[in-house]
Amino acid sequence: MPASARPARPGDHLRSPTSPYPDLGEALLALVMIGLGIRGLVYGDLAGVWQHLPIDLPAAGGLAIAVAVVELIAGLGLLIRRTATAASIVLVALLLLWVVLLKLPAVLTVPRMEATWLGLAEITLILAGAWTLLALRTRRGTRPAQWLLALSLVPIGLAHFFYAPQTVALMPGWLPWHLGWAYLTGAASLFAAAALLLGVWPRLAVVLEAGMLSVITLVIWLPGLIAAPGNETWTPFLMSSAIAIGAWAAAEGYRNAAWLDRPGRRRGLSTPDPQPPLQAPAG
Repeated sequence: MPASARPARPGDHLRSPTSPYPDLGEALLALVMIGLGIRGLVYGDLAGVWQHLPIDLPAAGGLAIAVAVVELIAGLGLLIRRTATAASIVLVALLLLWVVLLKLPAVLTVPRMEATWLGLAEITLILAGAWTLLALRTRRGTRPAQWLLALSLVPIGLAHFFYAPQTVALMPGWLPWHLGWAYLTGAASLFAAAALLLGVWPRLAVVLEAGMLSVITLVIWLPGLIAAPGNETWTPFLMSSAIAIGAWAAAEGYRNAAWLDRPGRRRGLSTPDPQPPLQAPAG
């Protein structure tokens, strides 16, 4: 069937296979993975609490370098049309290992500590973005990735209430109403999660969440990086950027959805209903 005569499918909004340019969410994810890879190669360690090993390993430095190389290769691969799909697979696999080996053990060990769920959710949010891009490139359904995105936002939002003093301590002095902002941003993530799970304005919800996480990155972590660039400032800035960009990448799965979509207009959480088939040109 000619492309002009078939219904729209997930991934149709991505650039043509003949285009050398990646989509926006894909390009942002590529750049942040390149940044994490370079950071790992320069400093020779894992990314602090985000990549904390549950046990001490004698070859931890070598593991850090290996992870950095994979991040760098995956990021570069996402920017090249011919290797983008393979790079997406590598990135999803890396993030899955990151979740299973570095984050899930803490949750299983201390399931009642919200911080362990927060650490897991920050990585699964990035995974949801990478998974969405892979699903779109391979013409697979994005629903599992979108469920993962929605569920990831719950611990992220709750952390602003469980750890309000720690959240306030990160805010710059010029920003007023610190506690109010902590609660407001936490509530916003919870509302976004609810909107995604219920299918109420999901595209608007994920874009607003991605925008909020981006602003948090710029307000909280960028000033310290500018003032004193180093491992202690590059790491949180890049990881916070990766979390925000994970949301932007996941938003690509809603590109064909209406901004004010409602549950009654679609079935399920995610993939927009196919558009009516276009008529093939006469002759």
